[in-house]
Amino acid sequence: MSLPQPVPPSWKDLGKSSNDLLGKDYPFHGTSLEVKTKTPSNVAFKAGGNRDSKSGLIAGDIEAKYTDKKNGLVFTETWTTSNALKSQLELENYLAKGLKLDIATSLTPDKGQKSALLNVIYKQSGVHTRGAFDVFKGPTFTTDTVFGRDGFLFGAETAYNVTEGKITRYAAAIGYNAPEYAVTVHGLNNLKTFTASYYHRVSADVEAGAKAVYDTKATTSGVALEVGTKAYLDSAAFIKAKINNSGVLALGYTQALRPGVKASFGLALDTQRLNEISPTGPTHKVGANIVFES
Repeated sequence: MSLPQPVPPSWKDLGKSSNDLLGKDYPFHGTSLEVKTKTPSNVAFKAGGNRDSKSGLIAGDIEAKYTDKKNGLVFTETWTTSNALKSQLELENYLAKGLKLDIATSLTPDKGQKSALLNVIYKQSGVHTRGAFDVFKGPTFTTDTVFGRDGFLFGAETAYNVTEGKITRYAAAIGYNAPEYAVTVHGLNNLKTFTASYYHRVSADVEAGAKAVYDTKATTSGVALEVGTKAYLDSAAFIKAKINNSGVLALGYTQALRPGVKASFGLALDTQRLNEISPTGPTHKVGANIVFES
């Protein structure tokens, strides 16, 4: 069950409980399959594929992850069907307690694309801060910090382009987390887009949440609103539902079939076009996701 986080690891994770409630477990964009296995030598493998219901394109990847918990080391290698080779090296609590080093690289030989991102993360009980240096994009240095005290949270992010010598992006967020609810307000895109989210754990089996978005630069006036809920049917199954102010209703159902096997099904309906033979705009969608884990 989702619970409000005391101090999120990143400022973007403020409002995570609401975002997860409204964004996860709705696999209506296509059909996907994921297989996860682990070996006694601390190596985990993951293979996944997805067919997009709109384009019909099939994409997949295979991932190998080695974990050394004693030394705080994690090494991940991923190869995708678009021939992108991704590597990530994480080292946590090795040089100092609360300090994490993260190096992520990506190479796509066919397109000549490459990226390298260096992260330094420092975590303490009341503050999490991160510095990220994007080597090939800009290069750009991004830093964000989250402070927390007595349930109140404040986070901010700024990005600085080294070549141009100017700040290219900034954002801020403020929130409050209680044991049973959380509220968060974000100012994004250089404080041009504002979001407000709310999460409530109504009972042990029911969760509810809502999110409102106001874009000062949008061509259409008004606020985009989305509300949703989640209910546990038993220890192995739950259902989710959400609807936005455009009239799109989404439903999700997740069932643990047996230990290590989980199936999720999603449906999205444009309630304003239910009677149309060939609906335009947002279309009705259906999808499924199956996960095997050992």
